Parts: sequence; structure tokens; C-alpha cells
Amino acid sequence: MDKISPIQQKFISNHQKRKRFVLCLRFLILILFFASWELSARIGFLDSFIFSSPSRILRCMAQMASDGSLFYHTGVTIAETIISFFLITVIGILFAILLWLNQSLSEILEPYLVVLNSLPKTALAPVLIVWLGNNIKTIIVAAVSVAVFGTILTIYTGFQSVDPEKIKLIYTFRGTKKDILYKVILPSTVPLIISTMKVNIGLSLVGVIIGEFLAANAGLGYLIIYGSQVFKLDWVLMSILILCLLAGILYLLTGSLEKRYGKIK
Repeated sequence: MDKISPIQQKFISNHQKRKRFVLCLRFLILILFFASWELSARIGFLDSFIFSSPSRILRCMAQMASDGSLFYHTGVTIAETIISFFLITVIGILFAILLWLNQSLSEILEPYLVVLNSLPKTALAPVLIVWLGNNIKTIIVAAVSVAVFGTILTIYTGFQSVDPEKIKLIYTFRGTKKDILYKVILPSTVPLIISTMKVNIGLSLVGVIIGEFLAANAGLGYLIIYGSQVFKLDWVLMSILILCLLAGILYLLTGSLEKRYGKIK
């Protein structure tokens, strides 16, 4: 093993110090935010009934955790998000493969995919309720519709941008289109697929909350809507903070996947 030079050691040390500095600043900003919020509510600068406060939210969380309702509603949202994310990923990859295999089909459907991707998905929600009913199916379909069309277009574009010389090489050795797909196209686009998944996990959560706003009797989106209707704003802000935490955790999980597999060529 090569010995690290003093210059390299200094660079690594400075890099680690910078990472610690950035991490400390992140936590400091978060602490200052919650401290300012709590202080403003206590001195009356903010109306604690409308804006709540960290202490009130913690009490609300403890109360709902004691009867299990907090874990139930959070679990429902997580389950719906995971199901939606899985469907978006599978449908996106399979449909992109279908378009790549059939050039005529891709030329026919591409304009429709672009239009559907640009369509505000909240406009579909009331229609989905009429078609599917006020149930989990509506929530899942609403969440899938948020990201699936963009996923198809992104992955299909990635398939098309693969180095044509590699494809020619497969044909030179009398390979089939199936060989090209499994030996060139899919391996070359692994980083793109994982990067798309990293975006889609957040979009899945957004889509689930949109669905829960309109067609749910459980979940964090339901708590936000119900809490605003009955003026239990502690529920609303608590749910929003939990959603922020969930989004961060899901982002870190997909980010670790990207670090592990995203550089595969």
C-alpha cells in the first residue's frame, strides 16, 4: 500500500474539517430555527394557536404515540409511498424498454407521454375518486401518475444516448437486440436509473400526500386536512415535520444506493 504524502494528508484533513464544519452549521441552523419558533410563541410574537410551537408539537406527538395513532398514520403513508415508488420504478423501466424495442411505438406515444408528464396531476385526482372510489387505490394511482411519465421519458432518453459503438460491436459478433439490451443498454444506464429513483422517492411521497388530501381516512395527509378543518393545527404542523423527516430519510437511503451502485458503467 502506497504511503500517503504530507500534501495528501493535509488535503484529506482539510476536507474532513470542512465536512464537520458544514454538518455543524446545518445542525446550528436547525436548532436556531426551533429555538426562535419556541421563543416567539412563548413571548406572544407568534400566536401559538395558529403557528403552534415545538413544545406543543412534542406534547402532541407524545400523546398520539401513547395511543398508537401516530405510528398508524405514519405507517400508512410510508407503505403507500413504498408501493407507489416500486410501481413507478418497475413501470418506468419496463415501458422504456418496450419503447426502445419498438421504434415505431416510441414515435407514436412520445408526444402523449410528454403531454401527460406536463399535466398538473392534481387535476386528475377528482376524476380518480369518481373512477376508483375513496380508497387506497386512488391514492396509489395518484402518486404513480406524478412521476411515472417523467420516469419513462428519462430512462428511454438514457437508452437512446448509449454509445452506438458498443451497440455496433455487439452486432459485429452477431449479437441480438436482446444481447444489446442486457449487455450494453441496461448496464450503461444503471447510474441514470438510480438517479431517477432518487428523484422519484420524493415525488412518490408528494403524490401520496396529494392522494391522501382527497381520498383517505388515514395517513399524514389525512391528518393535515382533518387537523386544518377542526383547527387542530398542532396535528397539521406535527404531520408536516414528520413528512420532512421522512423525506430526508428516504433521500438518504436512495442516496446511499446511488453511492454504492451509481458509478457502475
